[in-house]
Amino acid sequence: MVTFLLERTAPLPLDEAWRRLTEWPRHGDVVPLTRVSVVTPPPTREGTVFVARSGLGPLSFDDRMEVTVWHPPADGEPGLCRLEKRGRVVLGWAEIEVRPGPGGRTRVVWREELRVRFLPGFADPVLEAAARSMFGRAANALLRRP
Repeated sequence: MVTFLLERTAPLPLDEAWRRLTEWPRHGDVVPLTRVSVVTPPPTREGTVFVARSGLGPLSFDDRMEVTVWHPPADGEPGLCRLEKRGRVVLGWAEIEVRPGPGGRTRVVWREELRVRFLPGFADPVLEAAARSMFGRAANALLRRP
């Protein structure tokens, strides 16, 4: 199991940074070999379920997630979303927070606890480095793309 934290600032209003980070199918556009589909009807709220299918052919797996906290930013107040990962392979949670940052920018905090079933503990440093890199690049790309 690994736990990591990513922080970014973006020259975006809170609500736009939130939208870019929480439109779930967009994650499939920026994470290689991944497709994201929302299982429950819109809009996103507590109880929304979506699935990230990653891999190629028989080496694919589903990362099923449920939104358990949904507090969009409003009136300049921070926003917080918590996801519980409930797949057969990937478990844990993720939190995406947007809050006012310096100079009218938005500060993004992405926290994640990640467990991969059947992966031995000695592989955690490699998992952490890979996850930090992948989610960091994804956050950067999501914040850059309108």
